[in-house]
Amino acid sequence: MKRQDLDDLVRLRRARDRMDRDYAEPLDVPALARDALMSPGHFSRSFRTAFGETPYSYLMTRRIERAKALLRRGDLSVTEVCFAVGCTSLGSFSTRFTQLVGESPSAYRARDHDHAADIPACMAKIYTRPVRNGEASPTSPP
Repeated sequence: MKRQDLDDLVRLRRARDRMDRDYAEPLDVPALARDALMSPGHFSRSFRTAFGETPYSYLMTRRIERAKALLRRGDLSVTEVCFAVGCTSLGSFSTRFTQLVGESPSAYRARDHDHAADIPACMAKIYTRPVRNGEASPTSPP
């Protein structure tokens, strides 16, 4: 692997780490690309090659993952959760949530989540992680 490729990968990992950490902030590809010292087009292509999905898809997965945790708590409305995780459009948030989780945010919030209380945190994270790179399958566990 060339030195330039390794340097790019380091910068891509930093951008991914920023998305993990600052998911609720207004992040966009041009800003992430600037931080990675790349053009937006090169950043998007390189990110997809390195991680298997676009930067937007990765960021939305992080946001939906956090939204699921907030919705399970039950003390915030769907709209409040939408804005708390950094989304600016309730419609886009609800559509993406439904694609990744297989049910609407309202239905997810209303469902009983007590069955997950006995699951260790390390396993709960895996169990509740949204599906990436595709829609939720009809046979996905609730």
